Amino acid sequence: MTNPSAGLIGGASAGKADPKRVGDKVFGALAGASGIMILVILAAVATFLLVQGAPALFADPAKLISQGYGEFASWVLPYAFGTVWAATLALAMAVPVAIGIALFISHYAPRRLAQPLGYVIDLLAAVPSVVFGLWGAELLAPAVKGLYSWLNANLGFIPLFSGQVSGTGRTILTAAVVLAVMVLPIITSLSREVFLQAPRLHEEAALALGATRWEMIRMAVLPFARPGIIAAVMLGLGRALGETMAVTMVLSGGRSISFEVLTSQNPNTIAATIALNFPEAFGLKTNQLIAAGLVLFLITLVVNMIARWIVSRRAEYSGAN
Repeated sequence: MTNPSAGLIGGASAGKADPKRVGDKVFGALAGASGIMILVILAAVATFLLVQGAPALFADPAKLISQGYGEFASWVLPYAFGTVWAATLALAMAVPVAIGIALFISHYAPRRLAQPLGYVIDLLAAVPSVVFGLWGAELLAPAVKGLYSWLNANLGFIPLFSGQVSGTGRTILTAAVVLAVMVLPIITSLSREVFLQAPRLHEEAALALGATRWEMIRMAVLPFARPGIIAAVMLGLGRALGETMAVTMVLSGGRSISFEVLTSQNPNTIAATIALNFPEAFGLKTNQLIAAGLVLFLITLVVNMIARWIVSRRAEYSGAN
């Protein structure tokens, strides 16, 4: 025998929408719209750079040379090299320090020290680029001139430290140090969060089997955190590739391709070149600078695609399984 009250309750509940389901649908729609908006904005930026840079990309090289601009490929190549070279030097200095700080905060430091240190590292990310540029140009560059002379005198047989030492200290290495300090909080914060997500049972099992703390980190924490570390490094690399003001204020660069890091003949970056030349550019020169921005856009896109490919190779691994 059927219960009439059950039918009434069921009918009432069927006629009234579940608030949780409505919230899920709204959230899903907003998330989908946000993802589509990002793709639209990315496509709009790429279209703008391509359309505005096309006159320089497809212009007659003889016309560019006659107007004093230079053929585009040969003109932009030194700046592309300087962009990648400065970012590579910055990551070579920042990544080991950032991972070391993140491990210290997450697995070595007592809680009363780890929390304030984490806050200080996070605050570095809020410092404006201009402040880093002023610090690098006015304080760091004069302070490292003696160090550069020592490196040249004692390690000059290494190509990186050869050549005539700059008298101002405003070299590609100084700019890379500034970039390293700027990307340090990004890599440190993300790596710290990934280290804290490592499965506690795996850590305790390694310690129970007699592993030291470092052996436990090497066997249980770092394999789990490897995709996250790669993602953090790539985010830091993206910041270093696109940094403008700090490099413009610190680096005295030009159109050269050189691996020497202590001399006054330094390759400049694409972002710094655009910032220095765009206010006075007109006509075809404006198109050339926008085309250089397109090159920087493609470099960043390729770097992120490589990062995604590296991370996807480890996607099947989960330290929690």
